[in-house]
Amino acid sequence: MTVDLHDATDTDRVDVCVVGSANLDLVAGTDRLPAPGETVLGTDYAEHPGGKGLNQAVAAARAGAHTSFVSAVGSDDAGRRLLAVMAADGIDATRVRDAGDVPTGRALIGVSSSGENSIIVVPGANAVVVVDSIPTATVVLAQLEVPVEAIVQAFRLARECGATTVLNPAPARELPTELLELCDVIVPNEHEAELLGGVAHLLASGARAVVITLGARGAALHTVDGVTEIAPFAVVAIDTTGAGDTFCGSLSARLAMGEPLDIALRYASAAAALSTTRRGAVPSVPHVDEVAALLASGG
Repeated sequence: MTVDLHDATDTDRVDVCVVGSANLDLVAGTDRLPAPGETVLGTDYAEHPGGKGLNQAVAAARAGAHTSFVSAVGSDDAGRRLLAVMAADGIDATRVRDAGDVPTGRALIGVSSSGENSIIVVPGANAVVVVDSIPTATVVLAQLEVPVEAIVQAFRLARECGATTVLNPAPARELPTELLELCDVIVPNEHEAELLGGVAHLLASGARAVVITLGARGAALHTVDGVTEIAPFAVVAIDTTGAGDTFCGSLSARLAMGEPLDIALRYASAAAALSTTRRGAVPSVPHVDEVAALLASGG
């Protein structure tokens, strides 16, 4: 595959380029999530734009970053709905591929009354995402709902244009050494970090920082110099779907805008907390003025 980074111009420059998935989320509410083999009655149903890539792109855009998205959708109603969402948030979708007859990705999500969720992702068009070029970006962010080869290629190009690379290794899987070596910041949750060999292994692989997201307990920044705790914000959570994506997209935006990592993490933690107070993934992502208000209140 021929890859040309050099078609980028000054007008092609963005703050954040997100490489990742776009899904239509089919969300069922229920009093509690079913155990294996069990059927429970739902309380409500909704369809929302989602996918880890799109969630993170929206979060970056709403945090104030000029954002570009590299993805794929099918030539179906779901794909058109997702493209409209990108347009509404001012996201550059010129590198979102039309996958034709391959259907747009779907996520089947159960959400309990306590805010916990269970998710099955059907990749669809996300499985055919390729990276032929990326815009010149300050930060390039990716997750693992698209082919790993596409992420490796994107991070190679990111290094060529001097971008900071941020990887959210979810859903967790075995990763090639080359990809880990191309990561500046890795943002897993506790389970994902363990599956990837632990913080020490990730730092030894080349990452400058590993940020462990801890849900209601905040986050922890690990570097070779030690650990910095990022305090949580006290909110009443009703749906945690997309909170980690809000964290990653917001973090990438604030890094691209020149904030130090610890300050950017504080913003990301506030944005993620706010996202849990609303239902849905994309619909729950807060705007910069809402996050600023929470930060000003001290949480």
